[in-house]
Amino acid sequence: MSPVTKNLEAFYTHKFNHTPTLPPVGAGDFNAFRLSDNNGRRPPAPYARYDFFKVMLIRGEHRCHYADKSIILNGSSLLFFNPSVPYRFERLDDEATGFFCLFKESFFTENYRNGIPSIFLPGGKTVYSLNEKQDQEVAALFEKIFEENRSDYRFKYDLLRNQVSELIHYAMKMEPNEQRYHHPDSNTRIVSIFTELLESQFPIESPEQCISMRSASDFAERLSVHVNHLNRAVRLTTGKTTTTHITERLVAEAMALLKQTDWNISEISDCLGFAQPAHFTYFFKKHTNTTPTSVRLV
Repeated sequence: MSPVTKNLEAFYTHKFNHTPTLPPVGAGDFNAFRLSDNNGRRPPAPYARYDFFKVMLIRGEHRCHYADKSIILNGSSLLFFNPSVPYRFERLDDEATGFFCLFKESFFTENYRNGIPSIFLPGGKTVYSLNEKQDQEVAALFEKIFEENRSDYRFKYDLLRNQVSELIHYAMKMEPNEQRYHHPDSNTRIVSIFTELLESQFPIESPEQCISMRSASDFAERLSVHVNHLNRAVRLTTGKTTTTHITERLVAEAMALLKQTDWNISEISDCLGFAQPAHFTYFFKKHTNTTPTSVRLV
């Protein structure tokens, strides 16, 4: 049986017994916390997928449980979690210190349009052991994120994206201490290639550029597998359907083009592979509950 998917609200309820102040619409539900604000023994959250990304700096002894193994963490560790990989994190130190930040995919895709950084892709290297110097440097990055998240700076979410990117690049320059989440099965390989193909079509940088793969069948053909095989692999590995992944990426790119370019609706519709602007408008409204014109006027 596939693990359940927990949303951000369920995570907050388990972690804090309440929902913290939420960021404004368009901020990708970004939030940042100090672990010391939530010390004390709590039952570990259930093994599940979570519908958000998480970056954590944690010190002390802990366990992280995945489908194929459990990892014991000692000292200072930097971890990256993504919605594709189910897990259960167990804190063994009552007085743990560190930080964590959370965000949805739109935190990156609606603004940078380069997709989620590769460190979060299925099969990516996501566990890093830090020495004392690295711990201090990563903690300093998190301190900036934590403080900026509580500021009233008008463009703070643009700055936060840069700061989170700096943290991600810091990790990507390191050698991981654990070749941790590696599934040698065909499902993970298929999903990894599917994700790369999907992301390779973005960002769209000119009105003349047009995506060529918009359906599960398009991707299955490129992968030389039956569409049912692709759909099954994606659902088992990520908990979402192939169509959902494609739809979410199209919506994110559409949102970015509407906000960041002066291209007309017809040009954006063509770029995203819609036969007519009316089809694009219907698709966009169905998945965002608003119209392309409304987004552009904000």
